[in-house]
Amino acid sequence: MVKRLFDITAAALALLLLLPCFLVVAAIIKIDSEGPTLFKQERMGRDFRPFLIYKFRTMVKDAPRLGRPITVGEDRRITRIGRYLRRFKLDELPQLINVIKGDMSLVGPRPELRRYVEAFREDYRQILTIRPGLTDFASLKFIDEARELAAAADPETAYHQRILPVKIALAKQYVNEQSLRLDFLLLARTFTKLLGGKHDRACLI
Repeated sequence: MVKRLFDITAAALALLLLLPCFLVVAAIIKIDSEGPTLFKQERMGRDFRPFLIYKFRTMVKDAPRLGRPITVGEDRRITRIGRYLRRFKLDELPQLINVIKGDMSLVGPRPELRRYVEAFREDYRQILTIRPGLTDFASLKFIDEARELAAAADPETAYHQRILPVKIALAKQYVNEQSLRLDFLLLARTFTKLLGGKHDRACLI
């Protein structure tokens, strides 16, 4: 209950303070390329309930139909402004709306696509007892995920077989150790990493 109150309060305050940033980013996206401002995609939430995750669009229109679900390195589908949004994770800001709606928490296991959850369903029975989040242990460990996957012959297989099992283990660790103190520490570490800005990452479209 305390965690949910903190999520709503912090997310609402952040949305209010970042409203000018939202408007500027939205305008630049529309100027930079054709397509909607927001990208929406199904992810699996608490108790296996699907929801639509919100992001600022960083790829060309209809990108999911033009390539694989994982973007790695210099994917040609990424727009000019999208590259900068991804670098500093500004594309993730609309997920504050997901937090207020109750789909997500500020801190918690990152939400996955249905097919990855189904592939590891027994593991996710434990993980999805809580809301997925904007950041967690795995977000910090794999902040340079793109660099790791770019070297793989088949990035999607590498993600499924090598990266995802580690993320699942870290998600379980968070579920077992979760506390407001840990949430504050993870949020602080995330901000510190992002302010450095010297990383790129792969993501699920």
